[in-house]
Amino acid sequence: MARLNVNGQMREVNVEGDTPLLWVLREQLGLTGTKYGCGIAQCGSCTVHVDGAPVRSCALPVSAVQPSQKVVTIEGLSRDGSHPAQKAWAALDVPQCGYCQSGMIMAAAALLKAKPRPTDADIDEAMTNICRCGTYNRVRAAIKAAAGGDARTAGLDIIHITRSAT
Repeated sequence: MARLNVNGQMREVNVEGDTPLLWVLREQLGLTGTKYGCGIAQCGSCTVHVDGAPVRSCALPVSAVQPSQKVVTIEGLSRDGSHPAQKAWAALDVPQCGYCQSGMIMAAAALLKAKPRPTDADIDEAMTNICRCGTYNRVRAAIKAAAGGDARTAGLDIIHITRSAT
């Protein structure tokens, strides 16, 4: 039995302690926004926050998460998509296939919380998630836009996209 604080609610699940947090979130709690990608903590599709830090939930056993720790999934980042990263992702049409994007948004949200005005070097260091579609320029632009900066400095001309979003 595990007790978890997920998206602000205490939840109890009957699982073995070595069960990855990802499977508890998806299979036991029905929070399917967190995706399975590689299963070895490399791609980042499974990124969630534990006490505000981005973690790869596919490699984190549920026994490593204490009831006092706060787990936040993409569903808990904001109820209505109003987090600045989510808004920037939508405004800039970041996803191509979209599979990795919940993990990307969670990593970006943690970065923005730690560094509200991240530099390109900060973005490069924090955004280790893999996107098979190669939307990295749009990811960088969205992070800059979410930080209140000019996304065009990321090398992506988004004037035509942002007109429809404002």
